[in-house]
Amino acid sequence: MSALEDNVAKLTGYLARFRDAGILNRIGGQDRAGAGGVFQSISPVDKNAICDVAHGTAADIDAAAQAASDAFAPWRDMPAQERKAILIRIAEAIEARAEEIALCECWDTGQAYKFMSKAALRGAENFRYFADQVVQARDGQHLQSPTLMNITTRVPIGPVGVITPWNTPFMLSTWKIAPALAAGCTVVHKPAEASPLTARLLVETAEEAGLPPGVLNVVNGFGEGAGKALCEHRLIRAIAFVGESSTGSLITKQGADTLKRNHLELGGKNPVIVFDDADLERALDAAIFMIYSINGERCTSSSRLLIQDTIREEFEARLVARINAIRVGHPLDPATEIGPLVTQEHFNKVTGYFDIARQEGATIAAGGDVARTDGYFVQPTLFTNATNRMRIAQEEIFGPVLTSIPFATEDEALQIANDVPYGLTGYVWTNDLTRALRVTDRLEAGMIWVNSENVRHLPTPFGGVKASGIGRDGGDWSFEFYMEQKHIGFATGSHRITRLGAG
Repeated sequence: MSALEDNVAKLTGYLARFRDAGILNRIGGQDRAGAGGVFQSISPVDKNAICDVAHGTAADIDAAAQAASDAFAPWRDMPAQERKAILIRIAEAIEARAEEIALCECWDTGQAYKFMSKAALRGAENFRYFADQVVQARDGQHLQSPTLMNITTRVPIGPVGVITPWNTPFMLSTWKIAPALAAGCTVVHKPAEASPLTARLLVETAEEAGLPPGVLNVVNGFGEGAGKALCEHRLIRAIAFVGESSTGSLITKQGADTLKRNHLELGGKNPVIVFDDADLERALDAAIFMIYSINGERCTSSSRLLIQDTIREEFEARLVARINAIRVGHPLDPATEIGPLVTQEHFNKVTGYFDIARQEGATIAAGGDVARTDGYFVQPTLFTNATNRMRIAQEEIFGPVLTSIPFATEDEALQIANDVPYGLTGYVWTNDLTRALRVTDRLEAGMIWVNSENVRHLPTPFGGVKASGIGRDGGDWSFEFYMEQKHIGFATGSHRITRLGAG
């Protein structure tokens, strides 16, 4: 039996219960049907239905928010070491189910097993990391003044809503939910309707590891129904969202009447700037990895190649050869590097840019077509002879599509890099240290890597500027979002108090 056949056989076993019973909402530790009936989860691999999914509505969100509110005080007041122990057990339970999570995610999203085999382990790492921060999460400062001993502390903000996307959904869910639970918050999770499987696996795993009922609730549904209701609900104190910039703007409006705190991790049109003094072999590897891995469906992808004109011709030629050798195929085959795009709608969006590129006068140097028709497969694609004014350079395509733009000088590279609505990440390749310092200082991005692809370090801040978002995840920045600052001042003596009405 080949590795592909083995993975398919295992997946068939894992999916059997979903096909029989569907995916129900999980509210207050109980399975519940959706008030809106059901919708179907479709696999992008073969375009067939995986299972029925509970269609949550405002009524389901209201029940979940109430369950999260009821569970909040006991979870908040649980000794920190006990909360920590539960989160560690969740991490261990995720590791034990890593294969099941990875295979289900591949089938649900089209992501290649080559990358998703590590996604569950990264999710476990998120729980383990934030579990280790539980005890000191409330720590504050001692700020002495002439008359007072001022101290600060932090307390959990309350029940929060977490809305996650369909690209690497399990890992991104843990990236939001783990620090919320570590802070002492309870959660209502609304996963993307296109990828509901692993959200169900997460809540099951967490409760089996000892998470009390109601601390994590899952309501499946659509943005205009369940998502809107979650953002507007009076019991939900904050919304953590990952997704498109336009949706982030809508979430801000929906939460305005209840003064929601929002953390928005949004889109990007990220530049990888390659200067002629760079290590071109490593720059080539990194540029290819950051746009064609994860099917190009990642907010941090290096979707614009800014290449110095003195090396452009050679670099693009090597790029074309490498792109044409990328293996597109069945996502459960360990040799596959690009699987199908997640939905018919997204497939149509990405392939639509092939015609846009032609109309704008760019050259399709590689790809630019459908790879196979049994699922939503597209060829890895490279646009050359492009300018930064073209739509292919300004708009987030969110697929395995790279736009190459030449530049002559450092100033021109920076002008092009910054001339987009987004500012999530940037990648700079140069062996000139002073140039690296100048460019990173002027580059408009929340995160920048020099001579590296995106390498996440959990204590560092993750987030963007401009249309790429508001707020930061990671390390103590996550607790700043999920907790409220509190100041207490203790008088250190009998300082003078101004007396009114005393004659």
